[in-house]
Amino acid sequence: MDGVVSQILEKQVLSVAKAVEDKLDEQIAALERLDPDDIEALRERRMLQMRRAAERRAKWRALGHGEYAEVPEKEFFSAAKASERLVCHFYRENWPCEVMDKHMSILAKQHVETRFIKVHAEKSPFLTEKLRIVVLPTLALVKNAKVEDYVVGFDQLGGKDDFSTDDLEERIAKAQVIFLDGEGSANPSKQAAASKRSVRQSDTGNSSDSD
Repeated sequence: MDGVVSQILEKQVLSVAKAVEDKLDEQIAALERLDPDDIEALRERRMLQMRRAAERRAKWRALGHGEYAEVPEKEFFSAAKASERLVCHFYRENWPCEVMDKHMSILAKQHVETRFIKVHAEKSPFLTEKLRIVVLPTLALVKNAKVEDYVVGFDQLGGKDDFSTDDLEERIAKAQVIFLDGEGSANPSKQAAASKRSVRQSDTGNSSDSD
């Protein structure tokens, strides 16, 4: 029985290896068929793409992307209008919000395509009432100046404070407010080993706090 399983696995491995090899051969052949003008056109197109990407990144950073910062209530709407994608953490001084802060700081650096900010809920009565913020921490996921979704407390993150940065990243990505891969993301591979680490530094079991 073990011998049959081994043979099947070996055939599957060989089949995958053959498919990869065929794909590489295809790509090499395609490159060999290119004339110098084609290669130059490809190079110029790639340079243009890189230049445009650099310009977008520079614009994002000028708007405060790449950093996690606190803004006063009155600046929330201008920030939401200025950036196409924004994640706002409504917080108070408590442990659950400190846990969220640490994950937000990591994601802000990894996802330059999105702005990450925090607003002190108790100092922002108009905004918390308008957006119906009750439980803290709450993340407002904003796209094109509209709140598309909320992450309320830790219920959607396992219900405990030991969730990983990846867990939060994937939840935010469901609202299409960050890109898991591609332009903007500083680590397309998501640096799984690093972002999986927990930021839990307490045995506290509280997952959220009422405002």
